[in-house]
Amino acid sequence: MKKSLLFIIALLFTTSAFSQNVIQLFNSANDFFKLLQEEKFTDAHAFFDDTLKTKLPEESLKKLWSDIGNKFGKAESFDAIQSKAEGQFFAVTVEGKFANGDQNFIIGFNKIQKIVGIFLAPSKKITTYLKPSYVDTALFTEKSVYIGPPGKQLAAIITVPKNVKNFPMVVFVHGSGPGDMDATVGANKPFKDLAGGLASKGIGSVRYVKRTLIYPNEFTGPFTVKEEVLDDETAAIAAAKTAVGADPKNIYVFGHSLGGMLAPKVATLSPELAGIILAAAPARKLTDIIVDQNKYMFEQANDTSAVFKQQLANAMAEIDKSRISQLGTTIKPDSVILGLPAKYWTDLNSYDQVAVAKTLSKPRIYVLQGGNDFQVSKTDFDLWNEALGKKKNVTLKFYPELNHLLSPQTGKGTMAQYQAAASVSDTLVNDLVLWIKAK
Repeated sequence: MKKSLLFIIALLFTTSAFSQNVIQLFNSANDFFKLLQEEKFTDAHAFFDDTLKTKLPEESLKKLWSDIGNKFGKAESFDAIQSKAEGQFFAVTVEGKFANGDQNFIIGFNKIQKIVGIFLAPSKKITTYLKPSYVDTALFTEKSVYIGPPGKQLAAIITVPKNVKNFPMVVFVHGSGPGDMDATVGANKPFKDLAGGLASKGIGSVRYVKRTLIYPNEFTGPFTVKEEVLDDETAAIAAAKTAVGADPKNIYVFGHSLGGMLAPKVATLSPELAGIILAAAPARKLTDIIVDQNKYMFEQANDTSAVFKQQLANAMAEIDKSRISQLGTTIKPDSVILGLPAKYWTDLNSYDQVAVAKTLSKPRIYVLQGGNDFQVSKTDFDLWNEALGKKKNVTLKFYPELNHLLSPQTGKGTMAQYQAAASVSDTLVNDLVLWIKAK
């Protein structure tokens, strides 16, 4: 099948819990494929938004479906199995079963449930987890526990090294959007890699499922990072202190992306922490990060058409709405901006992570950034360096080859890079071990 027939549009990159009716999205996706099965192409084409109708006319849709049939055989069934927010869009994964095998699709919907993009999901066979060479499972044990308030607890894993006394503990904090305890993205599990790598060298950890993944209904109204991140992080720190053999006075927080951005705030809420680690942490407003991500993805699309440029302009206009600093009569706490309530944005925009970090004389701070990270850039690392570089309690290190998931890569690439299994850098793991143990 020709790649040009698989129409792909650039979706916004931040993922989050969202209030869009998931059942309606699933039904729309299933209905679309049912119409294709019945060869009702005019009706199926009506599901598209105006832009996609122009770029993928009905005859091209018919040809696309014919090419899919030639490759995979007769279509047998379709079932929407997963949905997540991608900025102002919604990505629905549809499991397709054909006579010659299975193939999943990802359908992009806009906020009025019109289809804005279609593409083939990566093959399942490339999502197998690759255990890092530096992880020795004989050197540590893992225990399943729960953290958080009764009735709304989160599954967690406490990893502890064997035959070690008074060892340090690291608590992992997720980036934006729902995430499992391993921070799984495609074939990558960076928190699992780090937990195993640290434990193999005598350092314990706590990692847990993010609340937005397990309890999405809690986030259909106004909320802030307190409910999304901070409350559960406090509970995880408490759990780390109770790990058998751990030194309760030697607890570290490892914040990734948004989690790193919030790490200075975590330190003010838990002043007893020995250290915080800011991994790929934005130093700017989250809006600035989303702008950079979208510009990068539009550049990667290599489409200079007027229609595509207008798409970017429209996206920038929507993103700019997230810069709000206060609520008003027209913008209420539950007004949705980029899939998140306005209250979330005003709260986050009032937070200056760099300024907070500058006030911290304790705990120790480690700031790290990858050069092949297309989601958070060296611009942010330079801002951290400018503000914190002369502080005695701060260590900063730039890793030119690492991407956003902290694995070595040959280039920045796109989200497709995350579908290939790659472990967190062993150099980074070793650096963290030395830094933590140095106290």
